[in-house]
Amino acid sequence: MPPVNSMDYSGKATVLEVIRQESRDFFDLVDDPKNWNVQTRCTEWEVRDLVGHMIDVTEGYLTRWEKAKRKEEVDTAGLLVMGDSLNKHAQAFRRLPREEAITRLKSNYENMMDTFERLTPEEWSGFLVTHPYMGLLPTFFYPAFHVMDYGVTAWDVRYGLGEKTRKLDERTAGVLIPYMLHALLPSTVDAASAAGQDLEFGIEITGEWGGKWRATVKDGKFEAKPEEGDFEGVSAIFEFEPSDFVLTAFQRFPGGAARGDPDAIERVRRMFFRI
Repeated sequence: MPPVNSMDYSGKATVLEVIRQESRDFFDLVDDPKNWNVQTRCTEWEVRDLVGHMIDVTEGYLTRWEKAKRKEEVDTAGLLVMGDSLNKHAQAFRRLPREEAITRLKSNYENMMDTFERLTPEEWSGFLVTHPYMGLLPTFFYPAFHVMDYGVTAWDVRYGLGEKTRKLDERTAGVLIPYMLHALLPSTVDAASAAGQDLEFGIEITGEWGGKWRATVKDGKFEAKPEEGDFEGVSAIFEFEPSDFVLTAFQRFPGGAARGDPDAIERVRRMFFRI
């Protein structure tokens, strides 16, 4: 299927199709009892903890969705505490028997997908839901979060099962590229590493879902804009396949190839904190 704008309502059907594809893969993995205690790519999480994580975030989305409808104010913790908080929440579900945990997650999944299916064009970008760590967001972010939730967690499981060179499906990664560029990377700039930095570098992603972007880091802020030329004047250029770009943005590994000023390359590599 050709690329779509996954942030626009016109891309809704494709985004939901990708969620279904990735969730099927994830459920196939967790339905096998042999995998329940396999150590995943996430340092502190076994497969059972990924199920706990998915229960936690999906129920959080559903709860905050309802509060948004009632116009209730809810708090936001910020991304700096996200990793520790999600870890505690995920491991708390170890108390559930395996069958109960999986059944609960699948029920949550159905409720969440029903909510996504019902989204109107106006709601897609006009209805705001407060994310626990990122604040008020248009609802189109939440289907994308579910692509991340199921796509990257399934990759984490397969890594733990020994498939260490496996890539994300190109369409799955393609759907996520704009969210990496315009949400994840800008939100995970490490203040200490970015202090005093004034960098301009290129990001080039191959394939039909890819493209070229000129990225800047200045005053602690990351921004990426489409590049029409040949990256004239940049300090370095980073080249990725779609899967490697997404997994690098999630800091699963430092992927891609880079050319240019070695010092600038190293500074960019160390610029972001892990969530």
